[in-house]
Amino acid sequence: MKSHYRVVVIGGGVVGTSVLYHLAKMGWSDVCLIERSVLTAGSSWHAAGGIHALNADPNIAQLQAYTIDLLPEIEKESGQNIGLHMTGGLTMAGTPERWEWLQSAYRTFQSIGIEDCRLVDVEEAVALNPIMSGDGLLGGMWADREGYIDTTGTVHAYAGAAKKNGATVIEHNRVLELNQTLEGWQVVTEKGTINCEHVVNAAGLWAKQVGRMAGIELPVSPLNHHYLISDTIPALQEIDFEVPMTVDLEGFTYLRQDQKGVLLGIYEVDHQHWMMDGAPWEYGFELQQEDPDRIERELILGFERYPALQEVGVKTWVNGAFTFSPDGNPLVGPVPGKRGYWSACAVMAGFLQGGGVGKSLAEWMIHGEPEADVYGMDVARYGIWAENKQYIKETTGQFYTRRFVMTYPNEQLPAGRPIKTAPAHADMTAAGCQWGQSWDLEVPLYFAEPGFKETPSLKRSNAFDIVARECKAVRENVGLLDISGFSRFEVTGDGAEDWLNTIFATKLPKPGRSRLAVALGEDGRLKGDLTLFNWGDGTWWIMGSYYLRTWHMRWFNDHMGANVELRDLGDEVAGFSLSGPKSRAVIERLSDGDVGVLPFMGCGAFDIGLLRCKVGRLSVTGELGYEIHCRMGDHATLRKSLLAAGADQGMIEFGFNALLSLRLEKSYGIWSAEFTQGYTPGMTAMDRWIDWDKPAFVGRDAALAERDGNGPAQVQVTLEVDAKDADASGYEPVWHKGEKVGFVTSGGFGHTLGKSYAMALVNADVAAQGTDLTLHVVGVERGARVIAPSPYDPAGKAMRA
Repeated sequence: MKSHYRVVVIGGGVVGTSVLYHLAKMGWSDVCLIERSVLTAGSSWHAAGGIHALNADPNIAQLQAYTIDLLPEIEKESGQNIGLHMTGGLTMAGTPERWEWLQSAYRTFQSIGIEDCRLVDVEEAVALNPIMSGDGLLGGMWADREGYIDTTGTVHAYAGAAKKNGATVIEHNRVLELNQTLEGWQVVTEKGTINCEHVVNAAGLWAKQVGRMAGIELPVSPLNHHYLISDTIPALQEIDFEVPMTVDLEGFTYLRQDQKGVLLGIYEVDHQHWMMDGAPWEYGFELQQEDPDRIERELILGFERYPALQEVGVKTWVNGAFTFSPDGNPLVGPVPGKRGYWSACAVMAGFLQGGGVGKSLAEWMIHGEPEADVYGMDVARYGIWAENKQYIKETTGQFYTRRFVMTYPNEQLPAGRPIKTAPAHADMTAAGCQWGQSWDLEVPLYFAEPGFKETPSLKRSNAFDIVARECKAVRENVGLLDISGFSRFEVTGDGAEDWLNTIFATKLPKPGRSRLAVALGEDGRLKGDLTLFNWGDGTWWIMGSYYLRTWHMRWFNDHMGANVELRDLGDEVAGFSLSGPKSRAVIERLSDGDVGVLPFMGCGAFDIGLLRCKVGRLSVTGELGYEIHCRMGDHATLRKSLLAAGADQGMIEFGFNALLSLRLEKSYGIWSAEFTQGYTPGMTAMDRWIDWDKPAFVGRDAALAERDGNGPAQVQVTLEVDAKDADASGYEPVWHKGEKVGFVTSGGFGHTLGKSYAMALVNADVAAQGTDLTLHVVGVERGARVIAPSPYDPAGKAMRA
């Protein structure tokens, strides 16, 4: 063991060895892995080892596909047999709603390039898995690229391939403490002290303790997970192929063959946490006692789905712990505020996602950015509020329990809520507000009559008419929207303007004005569609998506300039927006200043009733509008004042569901849909906001290369869709004459114009207005056509009135 390495990876499971392998393979050979016991001595040795390319998050699905492709390569490179069995896989549906969802999911997988799957009827499914009963099933989806591997062999293959590329593996050497230094980290171990530039927490069941060594409270918790291995099943002895990986969604079980028996795994509703503060250091190859009584309901369903199990015994029970995050996705990337400390934790499906996690983290460390958009597993998608133990317990438990439970896009889940509420929350609830959650904050969805309950649905819900009413009020009169759920960053200091000019590709607004601000990564891909306010007194605001607060703050801090002070105002400032043709009349009643003559995109400080507020004249609805920002404690008072001033103007309160409809009619994109860090300015038409005369800004060279090249292969368009009872929502495939030419980024119903719209990324050669296309909405093919952007008020006269 040397006294210095460039990177120290802590944890000898599948994730740690994958990170080590990818670092060494990409040229950083001065790296070592430290394992407190021996390789696999955690969750890896008892994992079921299933692999499949399907995932609801398209970016994670692509990383899973990468892992599957990588497995034979590391077997060959290391010389270690990984026991790869590519059996194919079935996912079965047993209710009409689930079958409808599965047909829709099949189309989503087509969108993201997973072509080797197809829908199957029950007869074919039973032929593919002859020990499965088809009773109660309606259909399924077959995927070629599913199977299982030998977990221990796979970990040793990653480690062996890493060592062949120059990496070092050190076993029987527990990490005792971590100390941050000017150069990086000091890793104190049982065998001595190592200094390194980077440390990676891939400690699995011990991730909590390794995080705490650095003053980090990671939102992870272990939960126990059962599976059994049966004795030999005679029916399997009679066939000459292995039965496929099979998931029975209504039965909460998954199954694969194990020699001439089967492995049956269960995601039970009655979940059980284990050692929430981390596993004991001496724990490793032990298991918890099986608890068949707790999983009795799911066991019965499993034995009914596979009747052959009723005729044989159980050879082995496994009840072992795996670590989960609140949403079930990994926690990967640089930990905010801890330079050189990297997370590779909560990789619940380690053998499925471990290759993609290792690749992305190594790219991030070496090149500054991963190739893929990995926000779905970025550790910065959580803030300090997620460190709360009760929150972690509720949310990880909810994820585990709902692992095979169908979740609808309009469904609001209860775990870990509410955490943060704006001061007017109680008053808005009394007015009928139905709430959603953005990050830690409760945000308004719409306002309903007492006793209203929205029905979860893949199609238009029973809240459809409520949202239509809110849209009508905004277009014709004036609507009031709580905008506490926007992020706000304050920028001050002598170097503020220079830094802003560097971090944004956009021309900076003049004093008293605001402007859309485009941020790019070094590779020229998007980092933000933000709004920049120049208040005219040396103070600037950056506004954006509330749920990206930690993510954007990390980006800003990693690219910070000299003499700049940056402050997150998210817990200090709240506000409301007025939108609609009568919004000026409302705001003028509350101010004796010149707020009424504020120009479009103008901003300033004004008295609004008894309150001193910051006001910007802009609106995402496409109407005349004002964003009014106040101190958090003034929020309830501001609401009452605005409602009183608008009482005779037809004002109503509205929520973000209506806002999403209104913005679609204007072809306004939003982050995580039209704009992501996987897309470029040219693809999304954000290049029209770039100031090409600026001599320098982050991502300039890459953006110029795109501008001066042949243009992007795909571009953003607006589609009018021949929808009936459902609207596109995202990742539906778009077709032209039978050929897949793109996918939907977001969609919905435009209540003002009475039409269904979608925004989509499509091949440039089919992006012309008037091009006839089709797309699948909840699995059903519908006609669509490319139309001009902004079908409502294309000249923008309303918002500039």
